[in-house]
Amino acid sequence: MRPPRHLSLLAAVLGLSLVLTACGNEDAFTTTDNDTSPAAGGEITVGGATFTEMQIMSEMYRLLLEDAGYEVDTKTANNREIYAKALERGEIDVVPEYAATFAEYLNVRKNGPSATEEAPIATNDAQETVEAARPLAQELGLEILEPAQAADQNGYAVAQSYADENDLETLSDLGEAVDEPIVLAATEECPDRPFCEPGLEDTYGIEIREILPLGFGAPQTKEAVRDGEAQLGLVGTTDGTLGQFDLKLLEDDQNLQLADNLVPVVNAESAGDELIAETLNQLADTLTTEDLTTLNAQVDSERQKPEDVARQYLEDEGLLGE
Repeated sequence: MRPPRHLSLLAAVLGLSLVLTACGNEDAFTTTDNDTSPAAGGEITVGGATFTEMQIMSEMYRLLLEDAGYEVDTKTANNREIYAKALERGEIDVVPEYAATFAEYLNVRKNGPSATEEAPIATNDAQETVEAARPLAQELGLEILEPAQAADQNGYAVAQSYADENDLETLSDLGEAVDEPIVLAATEECPDRPFCEPGLEDTYGIEIREILPLGFGAPQTKEAVRDGEAQLGLVGTTDGTLGQFDLKLLEDDQNLQLADNLVPVVNAESAGDELIAETLNQLADTLTTEDLTTLNAQVDSERQKPEDVARQYLEDEGLLGE
């Protein structure tokens, strides 16, 4: 699960839930030596961010690549600007990313900060978004592999009791069932973000009476919804702690949110090794949003280790060799 403290300029512009701030330097990397012996596939460094979901994904990549015969170590950083530049320089070989957010990161790198508003390239279709981003990635010496079904997007949750009373499964259900304006627990920027208040009103006909600025997926946001102070709360679609607050995630059935599907991004030199792509693309047809939510819950709620939940998932899916 991604904590709200990682909110970045890009996420603020787009209203997306990916949250990584722009600061720091190369020394901010944390390196993990997995103490593996030399392998037939060569050496690979997996990079990425430090929050739960990325730790799980990095461990999945590491385990898959080790199983394919590579010697793998990992490096983590607090923000994209550190690990993305290291990826371009070849200091790391592959990172887990989010399709829409990374696409607009590349758009900003190429065309400036206004590009996300004037000429966005991300859409609510994962493959379309990846195809639009690939030429920009290639200019930086990067290759984007195949996106997984799993997507970590802005999501909206209600209390389970409220969902039961109103027979709610989707955001369209909420728009049709509720006659009066509701209270939304979200971020301060929500009134100005197209995927927050304006999108809920225009796409789903959900009228917002008040916004409680309690943060993206913050405990205070979930508590406000649970306790009835707000009818709806802004959370991540892979938040593994919603059950602890007796909340229900409503389906974005009209695809308001952009396609922030999990996708591997590889340094172009490493991408020349077809085995890397073949190995990591196994997740494209396997990993779902429900899977990722469960894995996040195992770490955040059950206090299991990211490596352990990643390994168990891959073994259960038959993706690791005997």
